[in-house]
Amino acid sequence: MVQLSPIRLYLRVSQAIWKRLPPVVRDSRLGRAYGRSLHALVCSRAQRRQYFGTYFLRNRPQLEQIRRLVAQRERGATLRIAILGCSIGAEVYSVLWTIRSARPDLDVRVQAADISREVLEVAERAVYTSASSGLVGSSIFERLTTEESHAIFDWQGEAATVKPWLRAGVRWHEADVSQAALIETLGPQDIVIASNFLCHMPPALAEACLRNFVRLLRPGGYLFVLGVDLEVRSKVARELGWQPVPDLIREIHDGDPSVRGDWPWAWWGLEPLNDRRSDWQLRYAVAYRI
Repeated sequence: MVQLSPIRLYLRVSQAIWKRLPPVVRDSRLGRAYGRSLHALVCSRAQRRQYFGTYFLRNRPQLEQIRRLVAQRERGATLRIAILGCSIGAEVYSVLWTIRSARPDLDVRVQAADISREVLEVAERAVYTSASSGLVGSSIFERLTTEESHAIFDWQGEAATVKPWLRAGVRWHEADVSQAALIETLGPQDIVIASNFLCHMPPALAEACLRNFVRLLRPGGYLFVLGVDLEVRSKVARELGWQPVPDLIREIHDGDPSVRGDWPWAWWGLEPLNDRRSDWQLRYAVAYRI
């Protein structure tokens, strides 16, 4: 019989207690404090590693926020976007579908980067099957409606190919986004998007990445950073004077149930939004004007 360490035993008992707590208790001030202490303990013991799991149209409020910001661009303008940690391309094509459906007049140029050659090859090929879901450990189509799946893909049996008008204007890069040379590879950008991979890094490396991403942005550009330890993001945002975009903060925070539901038991889990904090917009915003 395997004997559990005292900490593992404590976490196992605490998880059993947490699951039995009524939602009103979990959402109370005392319940959230209990959850934060558990999450801190989980994070301190975690052996973080990268996951490539993703979905098409993963966080709809975030895509809506991007659409609203892009709507302010002049007609016919060129829009340069970098999507970092792009995995198999689901986020790239979701962003392009959102923008090009609303603003077909814009010249949208995307630089997509990931450290894994394997997932980049899938992204550039833009043909998705059940094997694609197996590669990233999630059903990548599960958040699409039937209408959306036919608007984004051409289907042949179970193979879905992203439509040519969405694939156009994308350049794919095998790159380590923590390196200073990233600006030389990608060039200046109007928008930088870094979603759901920084949380899988040690906090010090995630912080270094955030500081590196800012170097990609033109003055007045926007950084979207989702899926990162809140303490890390808010520290860098405060020190560098980032301006949080207040639009849809709450909706985006709760927009990915696969992340919100994993708190406090996974290092990537996202705590409930607490708008009683004096710094709540800085802490919980996903988009910042640089």
